[in-house]
Amino acid sequence: MQETTIDISDKPSPHSLMNKIVRVLWQIVYLLLFRPTPRPCHSWRRFLLRLFGANLGKNTKVAASATVWAPWNLTMEDNSTLADRVDCYCVAPIRIGAHSTISQYSFLCGASHDFEHPNMLLTIAPITIGRQVWVCADVFVAAGVEIGEGAVVGARSSVFKNLPPWKVCSGNPAEPRRDRVVRTQEKNDA
Repeated sequence: MQETTIDISDKPSPHSLMNKIVRVLWQIVYLLLFRPTPRPCHSWRRFLLRLFGANLGKNTKVAASATVWAPWNLTMEDNSTLADRVDCYCVAPIRIGAHSTISQYSFLCGASHDFEHPNMLLTIAPITIGRQVWVCADVFVAAGVEIGEGAVVGARSSVFKNLPPWKVCSGNPAEPRRDRVVRTQEKNDA
């Protein structure tokens, strides 16, 4: 993923006036119409997110307590989930593959700052989470990261670089620990 640096040396914010206005409108809608909804009201929350530009597949679930910074930068494929208290800081695009779950308290962070620059310029880079991924509770995923299809990221891990498909990964920084092997139905029934 390519990282983009935004120079803020001659202006107070790297975001356009329109971006700021739409984010304020989204915050009002979030606080008044999204956040107070009961747990089963996924259709209503999908409607509100789509109204602000989110690209959501069938049966996606976004918990009322999840925070989405800029819905227009969020793509969730069919049957994907943002659980309770997930922080989806989608300054850059964030894509979540089909049948993937982002568990409670996780933080998807699509932006950072160039700490070596005197003005600490904002840097943004997309996050891509493949199909059938499970990001367990309280995981941090940094800007520019790709998590491969079928991967599992263990609870409280920090992901700063790409993770391969079909691996169980954990740690700080997260590293592949073993293959993810999915049992067949026959073995489950035995």
